[in-house]
Amino acid sequence: MTATPTRTGSSARAAATAEPQDAALPPARRRRRTSGRWTAWAFIAPVVIYLAVFYAYPLYRNFELSIHDYTVRSFVQGDAPFVGFENYIAIFQDSTFAPALLNTGVFTVVSIIFQFSIGLALAVFFFQNFRLSSTLRALFLVPWLLPLLVSASTWSWMLNSESGVVNALLETVGLSQVNWLTSPQWSLVSVLIANIWIGIPFNLVILYSGLQNIPTDIYEAASLDGANGWQTFWRITFPLLRPVSAITILLGLVYTLKVFDIIWIMTRGGPADASTTLAIWSYRLGFGSTLPDFSPAAAVGNVLIVIALIFGLIYIRTQRKLDAS
Repeated sequence: MTATPTRTGSSARAAATAEPQDAALPPARRRRRTSGRWTAWAFIAPVVIYLAVFYAYPLYRNFELSIHDYTVRSFVQGDAPFVGFENYIAIFQDSTFAPALLNTGVFTVVSIIFQFSIGLALAVFFFQNFRLSSTLRALFLVPWLLPLLVSASTWSWMLNSESGVVNALLETVGLSQVNWLTSPQWSLVSVLIANIWIGIPFNLVILYSGLQNIPTDIYEAASLDGANGWQTFWRITFPLLRPVSAITILLGLVYTLKVFDIIWIMTRGGPADASTTLAIWSYRLGFGSTLPDFSPAAAVGNVLIVIALIFGLIYIRTQRKLDAS
């Protein structure tokens, strides 16, 4: 005959704690708890619906397009055959892929370097709070507030080979004209100049806000220790701006990777694909030809998404290391 073990002491209390407690609650309190849970879900629901409709479904749909052979007819009828990763293999083997990837890298890296550097310099400059600094800072926001269509059209006019104001200024100082938008050597430079000009105000605003969060007593202590301007910047300002700088660069990277409007309006990716990026190439595959081919265009778009995700993960990993140190 075996004895049945009984729960005593702390083990009995632990077992009682582990059992569901809702059943032991009074009905009124149980209803309040249930109501609170539904209220929490009601607040979360709009965000979940928004993410599902505007992010999750488009991502799923884009991937679904890339693994089928969609044409205009099959897109309407919905009978596109499944082809797996053939569209990805096709774009990787396409002669346009390597130049477009290189142009995307150059366009993104150069834009971020100049946007961040000039934006940081202007943020430090306006942080001095001199007379009319607020007015001048507001004027620097104009490129950011203008629609991209207006900004790109303005730069197209300024860099026009025949009647552009830039070539007119070059002639005034005795230099020869430059075919900014029609030369393979200068078309990418032209769209870079326009994109840098448009992105500087964003960096200025974010970095200026970061400077305002640095305690002033640190600068006062550095001044008492005899630190000059450069020493103060490199040993105090720049290190303390690192979290803000990281998120600014990441946002600039994600935005610049998908820039389409400026390049399309100014050069349409030409001449001879000299300014074609992955975003431009994706659009041309899907909508820029007489026979649109949606599946390769979706595959190129997914490549851009993967690149952005990789840099996002790198940022998160780097930020965790900085927080842990």
